[in-house]
Amino acid sequence: MHLKKLSLLNFKNYEDIELKFNDRINCFVGNNGVGKTNLLDSIHYLSLCKGYFNAIDSQNISHAKEFCVIQGEYEKEGSEENIYCGIQRNKRKQFKRNKKDYPKLSNHIGLIPLVMVSPSDSNLIQGGGEERRKFINGVISQYDRVYLEDILNYNRILLQRNKFLKSISGMLNPDLTMFEVYDKQLCEYGKVIFEKRKDFIEKLVPVFIKFYKDISGEKENVSLKYRSQLGEDDMKNLLEKNRAKDRIIQYTSAGIHRDDLEMMLGDYPLKKTGSQGQQKTYQLALKFAKFDFIRKKSNQFPILLLDDVFDKFDSHRVEQIIRLVAKKKFGQIFITDTDEDRMRKILSELKIENRIFKIDENQKIISE
Repeated sequence: MHLKKLSLLNFKNYEDIELKFNDRINCFVGNNGVGKTNLLDSIHYLSLCKGYFNAIDSQNISHAKEFCVIQGEYEKEGSEENIYCGIQRNKRKQFKRNKKDYPKLSNHIGLIPLVMVSPSDSNLIQGGGEERRKFINGVISQYDRVYLEDILNYNRILLQRNKFLKSISGMLNPDLTMFEVYDKQLCEYGKVIFEKRKDFIEKLVPVFIKFYKDISGEKENVSLKYRSQLGEDDMKNLLEKNRAKDRIIQYTSAGIHRDDLEMMLGDYPLKKTGSQGQQKTYQLALKFAKFDFIRKKSNQFPILLLDDVFDKFDSHRVEQIIRLVAKKKFGQIFITDTDEDRMRKILSELKIENRIFKIDENQKIISE
């Protein structure tokens, strides 16, 4: 699987462009603020029906324009796939595969597997549990459509239960029969989600640790553990035991929506004791492990997007990362960097097929 051609119309700072890519490594080089990351974000859209950085679709439309279009031409197993994404202000976005509309966007997820690595991934370590659950969901959803539907259904019922908790707040004798309805459904979906998350993390950990050692030079010991309330008690019991508490705080306090990942450096939490370099190596190893996991599950190479990942790394570590992703176990790669000379030197020494796109201050793109 690789992206052959990308066309953008009114997408962020790009008015009208068309780019053709190498099937191995493509580098966008230029100063900060010229739009390198926006190109990666458009590729992310075509795979996952949304941007990586902004959940509000309309904010990706160029200023003073009413719509934007992202189109990609892919080669997959010898056949051509054309993906179209159209966004209009105050309207639902439209996705088409080979000129046919999707009845629902979730049907597209998994067709073009993709992994994005970005400086914003620091939220995986510094952010709350929601960020780490998004990471888990983002991996499993790309190869298990049932899981994606289960997550959507679980979140829908959770929202309804929370609204119900708010609606009965202050009532002396409310009708509590709806708890049975909501809790039964949450248990049904929650149990399946928990088991799939548990299985995923168990298989991910050894791959993650290997990547961390490859990048760091085996300097530190790291660990990753899945923490869930369902690992200690049945979800039905958890919901019943916490019902009185939930009525007071007016939201559901137990369930798989409270799951988290424990990230450790030696015997201490990475968030508190890890240096910037150690944390960045940790999150990069996690993303590479995600790539490897999706590759094995989908039996195809995900597209890999590396956005400004070399900041805070020395030149030796940068070359080490490039060498790693240039191996045959990785497929098509898109990289952004501000240091054109460094990128040219590394690619030249490694003798890897590549195409470099230079972007100037006026968003003019020159490809070589």
